[in-house]
Amino acid sequence: MKNGKVLGLRTAIYKVGNLQEAKEWYAKAFDTAPYFDEPFYVGFNIGGYELGLLPEEEPTTDKQASVLTYWGVGDSAMDETYERFLNLGAKSHEEPHSVGGPIVVGTVIDPWGNIIGLIYNPVFNLNE
Repeated sequence: MKNGKVLGLRTAIYKVGNLQEAKEWYAKAFDTAPYFDEPFYVGFNIGGYELGLLPEEEPTTDKQASVLTYWGVGDSAMDETYERFLNLGAKSHEEPHSVGGPIVVGTVIDPWGNIIGLIYNPVFNLNE
């Protein structure tokens, strides 16, 4: 910690049953290639934040929805991005909708059972 403060989100990790298939799916879904690609971990740089894929020792698509990570999208990109994920094989979890003011969120479930959140939030200011 710098000056006793938490610096903010750095990495979101999704566990997957098939790392190769997941790497290809996430590369298409986020329209970017991984910057780190090893048999034990695949890392993507998504707007300055890390999206990591870890292979599961015991693959399952039955995952608990206890933590949601929302990836930012532009205002006009929410529906397009949400639909692209669905077209790639994700399942709808929560269709895009307003959660107050101009903030819009939506979630999908990837083919490995992970929930991926999408958010348009013009109110949030990145401080670091």
